[in-house]
Amino acid sequence: MSAATAAPAAQAKGHIDPAAAFVPVQTRSERPRSYDPGAFGAPTGREVNWKHTPLDRIQALTTDRPGDEGAVGITVTGPIAAASLAAGAAPRGEVFEPEDVTAAIAWQRAAEALYLQVPAEAELDETVMVDLRGAGASLVAHAHLVIEAMPHSRATVVLRHAGSAQFAENVEIIVRDGAALTVVSVQEWEDDAIHLAAHQARVDRDASLRHVVVSFGGGIVRVNPNVELAGAGAEGEVYGLAFSDSGQHLESQVYLFHKGASTRGDVLYKGALQGESARTVWIGDVLIGPEATGTDSYEANRNLVLTEGARADSIPNLEIETGDIVGAGHASATGRFDDEQLFYLQARGIPEDEARRLVVLGFLMEIVQKIGVDELETALVARIEEELAR
Repeated sequence: MSAATAAPAAQAKGHIDPAAAFVPVQTRSERPRSYDPGAFGAPTGREVNWKHTPLDRIQALTTDRPGDEGAVGITVTGPIAAASLAAGAAPRGEVFEPEDVTAAIAWQRAAEALYLQVPAEAELDETVMVDLRGAGASLVAHAHLVIEAMPHSRATVVLRHAGSAQFAENVEIIVRDGAALTVVSVQEWEDDAIHLAAHQARVDRDASLRHVVVSFGGGIVRVNPNVELAGAGAEGEVYGLAFSDSGQHLESQVYLFHKGASTRGDVLYKGALQGESARTVWIGDVLIGPEATGTDSYEANRNLVLTEGARADSIPNLEIETGDIVGAGHASATGRFDDEQLFYLQARGIPEDEARRLVVLGFLMEIVQKIGVDELETALVARIEEELAR
């Protein structure tokens, strides 16, 4: 698995314009993939997948160097036991192919992958909790996680990130036929942490994946989910919540690939921003492939800017390669408080500050309530309250 590979589509679609200048890859489906960090080179900021990221702050993760021992500790609790997978041991690499240099470095540097397998037919009522805690802002760490839901199983896995580190993380998700899996990634890092994560998932026949990204802490947090609905009847729900404070950069580049027939996809990310230089970036790409007849897909991103000086970038993209679909669409909206909502609440005797708090909570709760883990939902509501109180 260590040999370099590149997607044939990327090789075919890159081209030279009449002025003999290379035209860079623009769409997500065209991006090259490789297990070799050298195949990508150092990001310059001109690449479509790097142009919104502050490269000067992530150089430790774009440089191929060994990680620091003990930089990020990992603890697993719940109804299944954790195992490890060496490079080349199945199912590691069955789905995951790095799309950028940081993911390729993490692939090479993570000698052992954490492996969580949900047994066939098992229905786990207890959540599997994976706690990842950084030991210091100057420490560099690389990790690869494999989560496999065997046929007709049911489970929820929560990844909780805290502490501080410079952390490159790959998460490989395999949802076998008829399985239903929820994966939630929560980022509650300290303000000096850097976290770059690539999540890649494949959903097989009549299976479903609910994938949720919740980002509060960290100086730079970039979690990029890539979900392939490979089997007929597969379903993917891809949700996200970001609350960015002053100086924070919270980013997600989402890719949903409808490959099989009669697949259904729903993408919804919401962001709230407050403070000078608070920043969120959301790029959403949906590809409906030529064999994906009967597809029903929708993606949306909505952002609420709470103060001056904050910035939200929102870029939805949709590619359709078949005319036989149920429906497909995308939407993006960024704005300030709804004055009518504030007026309605204030007219009923609610003070302005409290009215604003209620509006923000109502805006973000739609994502929180999709998680389906009561204890975690309660904790996240408390965290939103903390952010609003700052």
